[in-house]
Amino acid sequence: MDLATIRAGGKAALARALSRIESAPDDPSVLSLLDSAHAAAQAHVVGMTGPPGVGKSTLMNALIAEWRASGRRVGCIAVDPSSRRSGGALLGDRTRLATDPEDQGIFVRSMAARDRLGGLAELTVAAMVLMRALFDIVLIETVGVGQSETDVAAIADSVLFCVQPGSGDALQFMKAGIAEIPDLVVVTKADMTDMADRARADVEAALALASEQNAGWAIPVLMVSAPSRDGIAALMSTIDKHADFLDRAEGRAKRRHAQAELWLIEAIRDRFGREGLRRAGQIALPFGASPFGRLAELSRALLPPASAPCL
Repeated sequence: MDLATIRAGGKAALARALSRIESAPDDPSVLSLLDSAHAAAQAHVVGMTGPPGVGKSTLMNALIAEWRASGRRVGCIAVDPSSRRSGGALLGDRTRLATDPEDQGIFVRSMAARDRLGGLAELTVAAMVLMRALFDIVLIETVGVGQSETDVAAIADSVLFCVQPGSGDALQFMKAGIAEIPDLVVVTKADMTDMADRARADVEAALALASEQNAGWAIPVLMVSAPSRDGIAALMSTIDKHADFLDRAEGRAKRRHAQAELWLIEAIRDRFGREGLRRAGQIALPFGASPFGRLAELSRALLPPASAPCL
């Protein structure tokens, strides 16, 4: 299983590769594939978050249609909430996206969040890295369950926060955990005119109070009505502008390097606990290096010898 084989095999090969990543995330062949995918990154990664009912899936539909119309290949990861009791999830985002199953330029993968409270499934990073090497745009939608879904900032190049008019979201947005993550803000359902205008003003006021996170980038607040496609072209243009902004002065590379180091720390903690993280010592990646090869090295060092007795 390698990138060339997956590219040649289309959607079916990619689906098999993602299933393999989910079933055996620490297999040497999986880590080798992710290592090569990390080095072959080409897509711009857009993370979309916001409360349930704000219209994220409708907005995804509109963006996908416009990106495909412009010839861009799009990979989507939709993370759905899981039952705390059974662990199951209704992976409904895939059914809400009106995509052509015969179109090889669009691929949608649904994932269950399981016990993760940050709005992303544990394996979303690995899936994103693989899809980032195969598409022009990777679009990630979080579970949208409230104020905790800030992990998207640790995976996306551009974070898109959605606000719904008349729902009090603007007040929630002012809370620091949410206000610090977006690169773009979208007020959905802009056809609700007066309420949409009020929501935009509230969000702009909240942004003025938040500490500046990206020097040189003023976070825009855009108005969109996805069903009628109003504002979609302006949103796509702004996403492209943010991508250009990141490419200046190695902004994208620096962001992705920080994300890779954070993912590596969390991966070690998930596998070996806090004691394993302590034994690993200071975890630092050379700039631009893949975290997957480093994870394999640290895992070999932290695992007990095969001949060690079981206590």
